[in-house]
Amino acid sequence: MSFDIRQLRYVLAAADHGGFYRAARALNIDQSTLSRAILRLERTLGAELFIRSRAGVSPTDAGLQFLRGARTMLASADRMVEASRAAGLGKAGILTIGFNSSVSAGHLRATLIEAQRANPDLAIEGMEADRNTLFAGLDSDAVDIAILLGEVERCEYLHAAFWSERVFVALASDHPLAARDIVHWTDLRDQRFILSAADPGPDIRDMLLGRLWKSGADTSIALHAVSREAVLSMIGETDFLSIVCEGSTGTQYPNLVYRPVHGEQDPALITYSGYWRQDNGNPALKRFLDLVRRRYQLSFTHNGEEIG
Repeated sequence: MSFDIRQLRYVLAAADHGGFYRAARALNIDQSTLSRAILRLERTLGAELFIRSRAGVSPTDAGLQFLRGARTMLASADRMVEASRAAGLGKAGILTIGFNSSVSAGHLRATLIEAQRANPDLAIEGMEADRNTLFAGLDSDAVDIAILLGEVERCEYLHAAFWSERVFVALASDHPLAARDIVHWTDLRDQRFILSAADPGPDIRDMLLGRLWKSGADTSIALHAVSREAVLSMIGETDFLSIVCEGSTGTQYPNLVYRPVHGEQDPALITYSGYWRQDNGNPALKRFLDLVRRRYQLSFTHNGEEIG
């Protein structure tokens, strides 16, 4: 026994409109097409679904039972088609985004929130890990895109600079520098710093050394084998300082404040870059890249196609 979705729609339309003529008009088809399709279905089932009269049609007992099942089947089929269409457009499915920095504030957090709001049926999964783990995830398809601090030349991936964020110094609220609205690199020459040894701590250390070396500082920077959050939780009770990006400033700790760092004139900035595989066919990735492109007015390619 077999029938198709089209026949189910014809039967439901006839029942809802009380006649073949009105159902055919609603579906924008010929009445003869609808009536023949329903007749073939009745012959397949071996039961009449409607009582025909000049006033229209009304379901038989067998028709009532068939209609209940038909409505459920059509609703399921419509949901399946819509889910498949959404997945094909990148509005559904799963998108795994890897990162090695905090998302308590800043552009990364705002971008993830916008992506989820724009695609409520899309499961966006985050993966915070060190750079090497994220690159391994790209290779194994466990990660669709990795968003990292700075820029690394990895020719096996497509990559683009996404956005820049301000650099902040984290310090105790009673530290002399805390009284300033902004802190310059030259103000940090004689200070002592602690950073997490985990990503992106070593990159921040290198940036800090490069900035302070220009001013002739003999910089003391200690890398601790603890998390970024553990470092910040200790800062408020010490005279040490730490350097963080804007994405870390959304989390508050006792007796700790953040102050933006400036160069000679402008705020100190650090770039965030995205890395993804050229052969990644996940439609949700292309949709996410398009969101980033529009949000930050960028232009780059994916699978040979210009985005932007």
